[in-house]
Amino acid sequence: MLVRRDRGSLWPEPFDRALDWTTSPFETFRQFLDTDVKVEEFIEEGQLVVRVELPGVDPERDVDISIVDGNLQIRAERRQEEKVEHRNYRRSEIRYGSFSRVLPLPVKTKEDDIKASYHDGILEVRAPIDNSTAKPSKIPISRD
Repeated sequence: MLVRRDRGSLWPEPFDRALDWTTSPFETFRQFLDTDVKVEEFIEEGQLVVRVELPGVDPERDVDISIVDGNLQIRAERRQEEKVEHRNYRRSEIRYGSFSRVLPLPVKTKEDDIKASYHDGILEVRAPIDNSTAKPSKIPISRD
């Protein structure tokens, strides 16, 4: 059982969080360097839909979406600044993290009709898939 003591006014709040022994050092380190981004990919109503969680980014400045060799490439950079000023101290933290993901596009994707939107921290890319000429083709097997 972990016991957490109340440090009262001995420690200013920023130090309180850093010295909290109920959080493992690994977890604290991971939080500072967290660049893991959740990606969801599925097909809905004839469209490839890719959703990416990117809270706190400016989509016009920090996100780049491009098509490279038939793949959808999404790159983003997250910048976070935190400033705390108190009577006896001042602290400033700046954290950066970048993210890049390459997803293969289906063969019949209409690249010119791909649309992207950003709302409430979620980037959504929709790529229409042309199924009008998609027919299964049988490949013959030869005997040697």
